[in-house]
Formats: sequence, C-alpha cells, structure tokens
Amino acid sequence: MVTPAAFRDDYGIDARVLHEVVEIDLKSRRVLVRSLEEHKEWWEAFDHLMIATGAVPILPAVPGSDARGVYGLHSLQSGITVRNVVDTEKPKKAVVIGGGYIGLEMAEALIMRDLDVSLVEQASQVMNTLDPDMGALVSDALMHVGVELFREETYKGIEVSDGRVKAVVTNHRTIPADIVILGLGVRPNTELAGRAGISLGVRDAIKVNDRMQTASPGVWAAGDCAESFHLVSRRHVHIALGTIANKQGRVAGINLGGRYATFPGVVGTAVSKICAIEVARTGLQEREITSLGLEYVVGRIESTTRASYYPHAGEITVKALAEKGSGKLLGAQIVGVEGAAKRIDIFATALHAGFTVEDMINLDLSYAPPYSGVWDPVHLAVRRAAAALTGRL
Repeated sequence: MVTPAAFRDDYGIDARVLHEVVEIDLKSRRVLVRSLEEHKEWWEAFDHLMIATGAVPILPAVPGSDARGVYGLHSLQSGITVRNVVDTEKPKKAVVIGGGYIGLEMAEALIMRDLDVSLVEQASQVMNTLDPDMGALVSDALMHVGVELFREETYKGIEVSDGRVKAVVTNHRTIPADIVILGLGVRPNTELAGRAGISLGVRDAIKVNDRMQTASPGVWAAGDCAESFHLVSRRHVHIALGTIANKQGRVAGINLGGRYATFPGVVGTAVSKICAIEVARTGLQEREITSLGLEYVVGRIESTTRASYYPHAGEITVKALAEKGSGKLLGAQIVGVEGAAKRIDIFATALHAGFTVEDMINLDLSYAPPYSGVWDPVHLAVRRAAAALTGRL
C-alpha cells in the first residue's frame, strides 16, 4: 500500500525492506540487522525501539506438512502465492484445515474458483469465536455452497507422493487433495522479543501498557505481536485483527512522536462471510462468561434484514448476551445475509459505553423499509434479553 519510495519522499522515513532484525541487545541499545539481498549483518543503534513483528501461522508438526502444495496464510505475499498456484497449476481438490476466519474465507475463494473444497474442523462447529448454536448456522451455510465439511475431526498429517501433497489424513478418514490450506490461526511473532528479555504475557504476546510501552525502557510494541485489554472481561487478551493493530500502531506512533495517547482496549469485534452469509461477533461468548463466574441471559431472535414485506428481505439471526441481575450487555453475535453483519457495530458501541440491554431498547436507530423493520433486529434481540431478565419468557 505504501512503497519504500513513498515512505522516503512523503514522510522522510528510511524504510528498508528485505532486511531482518535477528537480535535485540537491550543493554547496548542496538539491533543486529541482516540484509537478505546482500547477505551482510551489522549493528544499528536505537534510542527508541518499536516492535511490530505481527503474527505467524500455527503450523502443527505433523508428517508431510512441508510437502509442496501445503500453504499457511499470514501475509499478503502468502495469499499471492496461493493465488498464483491456483492460476498456474489448476488444482482440482482443495482441503482447508481449520474453520476460523482464514479457513472460511479461503474456502469461499476456492469454491468461487470452482475447486472441490473440503474443510476439516476439530470442534463441533466452525467459527469457534461464536457460540455453538450460531456456529451451526455458519456450518449449514458452508455446506449449502458446496463445501464438504468434516467436524470433530483432528488433522493428523499429509500423505505425500514425489514430494507433493496427495491427501490429508484425519483421525477418521483420508481426503484426496491437490492443495492444502492451513487455517489453524496465528500466534504472536515474539520469539525475537522473548530472546531479548522483553516481558511476554497472554499467548506469549508482548506485555504493553495503555501507551503501548513494554516493561523495557524505550521499547514499544503494537499489532498482532502485542497484548490488548478486554473491556468486558477486564482481562488481557491476544486478538490478532487488523483493526486492533492499526489503532495500537497509531497510539504508539503518537507517543513515539512526542505527544500523548492511550489505547483503552478492545471488545473483540469481528466480521467475516462465506459467500452470501455474513458473520459477526463482539464481546464475550457464553463459555467466556461462564469462565468469569458470571450468570447471564440470552436474547436470540430470527428476523429479516429489511422490513419483512420489502423486496429482497433476507434472514438474520441475532443473539445478545446480558449479565443476570444488572442487565449489562456482555456480547452479541449475528449471522445473516447481506445487511446483517455491520449491525454488530451497534453492539460494539454499546459495549464500549457499558450499556444495559434496557438502555439499548430505546436507542434511536434509523428506520426505512429498505433497511429494517420499525424494530430493528438489534432492538428485538435486546428486548428478548430484557424479557429473560424479568422471567417473562
């Protein structure tokens, strides 16, 4: 999006691509840099050090994972590589391992390229950031577009022929494959920071304060390599999303530039889609609420994305979770057709504001038949949750 030349000419930044930092020396305040083109190494001194090393894909150590035709996705370049393989090698059968955001979006892309797609998921439903009942809706949508879905199966390895992938092996079956996508999620890329003695926290993400400072003086971190603070659970978390990374980077940059900014935290808002079905979530899931020792009620409704009588009104399912007693909103999930997912932003805003479901009932949301009924599906879900609080259900 921004070239090294643009960094230099527009911002006065010396952006050195194809260079790698291989060691951090906090005591001497310097980093060891390696040029990948010239195969040279040298030390660079620093006053402040910003670590934004992102995340790396989770690649299980199973037989055959290093075969040709097996790809992990974590960067733009890795996506370009997969697309080039599909364009040039014309694979027919694809197997996606993992039913999270990357797995679902890759399954969609491969279906749209007319491949036969199978997806292996260890859990009972795809999208483990949703509750199982909402994940089941996504599983149904996946199968509806032609993906062969194998749930509650564990990825065991790859069958290889002449160095190339031949099939995926699970604990229940062998699935023929010309190309395999590993969508098992990512982990913080913090090995370099850890070796240097920089403090790590949840999932080995770098510990930072509200200003994105680490415990090491003059060292900052932001993005997928860093922790966040969850505003609902009040716990530190690691959530690898571009929205969070951009906000953290902005805060770190302001502070490094001599001004003052803080990053208060996140609520875990995310959206995705599989062909015509949109998926969204924010806040806590039922299992997370239970782990905090809280009691909760559920408001789950099925409605339409437009007024029911309006042309092209489609299905939407909305689930709101609220704390028993206080009625405080704890989380929400949405699955539906076009126009469904961005409604999650209403719930996300309410979580930031600390609203109860009763507060949300009277939100002055927009209405016109092409966009909603008089009572938006968001309203209907929080009304159902409020009714559950009083035992009227």
